[in-house]
Amino acid sequence: MRIGRWEARTLELGRFRLDGGAMFGVVPKVVWEREAPADALNRIELALRCLLLEDGERVVLVDCGVGGKDGPLFREMFALDDVGRSAGEALAELGRSPAQVTDLILTHLHFDHAGGAVALEGGSPVPAFPNARIHVQRRQWEWALAPSVRDRASYLKENLEPLRQAQLVLGEGDGELLPGLSARCVHGHTPGMQLVEVAGDEGRAGLVYCADLVPTAAHLPLAWVMGYDLEPLTVVEEKRRLYERVGDGSAWLVFEHDPRLAAARVDTRGKRPVVVEGLESL
Repeated sequence: MRIGRWEARTLELGRFRLDGGAMFGVVPKVVWEREAPADALNRIELALRCLLLEDGERVVLVDCGVGGKDGPLFREMFALDDVGRSAGEALAELGRSPAQVTDLILTHLHFDHAGGAVALEGGSPVPAFPNARIHVQRRQWEWALAPSVRDRASYLKENLEPLRQAQLVLGEGDGELLPGLSARCVHGHTPGMQLVEVAGDEGRAGLVYCADLVPTAAHLPLAWVMGYDLEPLTVVEEKRRLYERVGDGSAWLVFEHDPRLAAARVDTRGKRPVVVEGLESL
């Protein structure tokens, strides 16, 4: 799909599972399970979906999934046996290689978003995209190195330390990352998370990669926030501000974790958000 100067497509890296109650916070199970059926361990199926953007000069990857370096206990806990491929393998199917990625934009550094930024080479962890500049917000980087007791399990040292060898670009808030690509910072899920906005026609947003602000289409209602969110009321307000920008259904919202819907145009001007058009992939 062409959005402004960028050709955008989603890359599906597989599936994993997280606790449904944690994913939907105070929403009762009898309500959320209509949208996301749980398994015997109360886990729901989620996608690992990244975004590939190309403009003829740059190859840009937004988030990169879990990766494939974790041990069997970790993979069993999150049902990662079903993960089909790494971001590098997904790129190879398109005739691209990790070495061709010029920029990796990490929305935040939780293991399911940034774990694939590190690979094992000869048993040693190294940056998986050796020539890429890695864009992450400074506030998120500093938080990840010293997280709170509540969210430290989401930040794995083995995913962070090798990135010190990479070309880190630490952002300082909202602003242009590359021509036609902007960071929109939100802090309710975790401090310094950045959404990626692709400029469309006449300077309007053409596409927004929602990361964990709106991880699935089921999370579109303002009050449907996650138990993982550090500041739930901040998330509600940040979703409201996002919808003020793109809630007329003209822009595509990309859902990183929805197992069925990769992207949708959404009208949020009524009492409840309405999906105007949905796509299984870009």
